[in-house]
Amino acid sequence: MKPLTATTYRSLEEIGSTTWQAYFDQCEPFLSWPFLRGLESSGCTTAQSGWQPAHIGFEQDDALLGLVPAYLKTHSYGEYVFDWSWADAWQRMGLDYYPKLVTAIPFTPATGQRFGYDSQANQNLEQMAVGMQALCKQLNVSSWHVLFIGAAESARLSQCGMPQRLTTQFHWFNREYRDFQDFLDRFSSRKRKNLRREREQVKRQGLVLKTLKGDAISQENWLFFHRCYQTTYAKRSGHGGYLTELFFTETCPALGESPIMVIAEAEGLPVAAALFFEGNDTLYGRYWGCLAEYDYLHFEACYYCGIEYCIEKGLSRFDPGAQGEHKIQRGFEPILTYSNHWIVDERLREAVAQFAAQEREHVQAYQREASTLLPFKLEEN
Repeated sequence: MKPLTATTYRSLEEIGSTTWQAYFDQCEPFLSWPFLRGLESSGCTTAQSGWQPAHIGFEQDDALLGLVPAYLKTHSYGEYVFDWSWADAWQRMGLDYYPKLVTAIPFTPATGQRFGYDSQANQNLEQMAVGMQALCKQLNVSSWHVLFIGAAESARLSQCGMPQRLTTQFHWFNREYRDFQDFLDRFSSRKRKNLRREREQVKRQGLVLKTLKGDAISQENWLFFHRCYQTTYAKRSGHGGYLTELFFTETCPALGESPIMVIAEAEGLPVAAALFFEGNDTLYGRYWGCLAEYDYLHFEACYYCGIEYCIEKGLSRFDPGAQGEHKIQRGFEPILTYSNHWIVDERLREAVAQFAAQEREHVQAYQREASTLLPFKLEEN
């Protein structure tokens, strides 16, 4: 088979919106042109931020066959698949772990497509994987990481010498519920009472929550949300977060009806907000922030409002974001997520493969154990 030729693009602008959307037309909102290009134009993904765009196009006989979103990374922040110990190992050997090449949605641990094809009948994933591996040497990077890829594509990458890593997230699945009460009816009596108590406590604090979507979200709302977002990161990490004000005020409105914002008000004034994005059949919970502390408000705004929205709109899945074992008791089921990794240095490639194999066993065991903690009636667990 004739090899593919690779071209590196330092911005999505060099590819063009029409071409990009043609190769990722069925994808969730985070792979869309407005989202990824918006990250670039709003200053979130730049060389200065450690997320230098390096998108790859593969051609054969002057015809574009595939596209791969990629970034040259000078750190491991904003990825949610942790490899700090790998960076330490490289350093101990006198090697540079950074820059590395990452195929992912920046700051977004949401599973989805990571390779764009010229047609669904011509999904030449293996050819592109081999091309990406060869490109690593040309770009002088230590490794290539494909994060939060679907299970089927991850299995194919594993056959290309790219060890698979597993992580666990907690997702809600719509079992054709009629309403929120129908969902609660699956819970054991004690767990059902606990959840009701949480929702009632939010009301007793005088909080009113409203849900806005698409054009109904005003610039004032976006500016308020940016304040909430910065507050969360200041508390958690001591910095203002990865996303700029321009991302919220310009990029998010360009996503049409996908953004959904839940705003909590106290005495008529906004005090907290949660941001979601709606995909084809999935709701994605992404960011949250509060300017004052209220009991159980985080659960109400980020989880229960999202569940109610999914039931009302008939969405099949709710991905509320990474981590958080507390989600289990609220009906979010532990699921596996996948990533694959190519290591240029042959000495370290086998060590990473062994590490990933051991890690997979532990993660799978954890997922099985976590599944036993779901709040549903015993005959359902």
